[in-house]
Amino acid sequence: MKLLFEFFPIVLFFIAYKWQGLYLATQVAIGASFIQVAWFWLKHRRFESSQVVTLVILVVFGGTTLYLQDENFIKWKPTVINWLFAAACIISQFFGKAPLIKRMMGANLQLSDPIWLKLNTMWAAFFLVQGSLNVFVLYNFDTDTWVNFKLFGMLGLTISFIIAQGFYLMKHVKQPEKF
Repeated sequence: MKLLFEFFPIVLFFIAYKWQGLYLATQVAIGASFIQVAWFWLKHRRFESSQVVTLVILVVFGGTTLYLQDENFIKWKPTVINWLFAAACIISQFFGKAPLIKRMMGANLQLSDPIWLKLNTMWAAFFLVQGSLNVFVLYNFDTDTWVNFKLFGMLGLTISFIIAQGFYLMKHVKQPEKF
């Protein structure tokens, strides 16, 4: 469910794009992201940093797209976000108390430190690849193909990665001791 909530602005972007084009879709995505962040705050009385970072980047790149009427800025947004998340994963391995993925998922999983490090590295690699694929698609295909890739390709890759990671984690999750 959380994954669907994260993709809410992208789905609305896709619908608005198919209905009225890239510029309205960009406005819709910005509005949906504001709603997403506000809804999360109202429900939890805190902000989720990944949503705030995404919102800020969307406002900057989407706003630039709208102001300059240049679609390339909004097309770069997924790459910038993915590469920032990759950088955050990599940097967290050297600074702080734990890798970023452990900080995000540690309350729900019991793993050894080497497995957390491996998991964090896998996420960093995934974000680097996903950002690179976006660059490839935006420079080698038309806008319609890029929009379809942004929703279906990136969502499909993310779900596939999470499923593959689930299989990997099944071998390493510490089961609670039974009495």
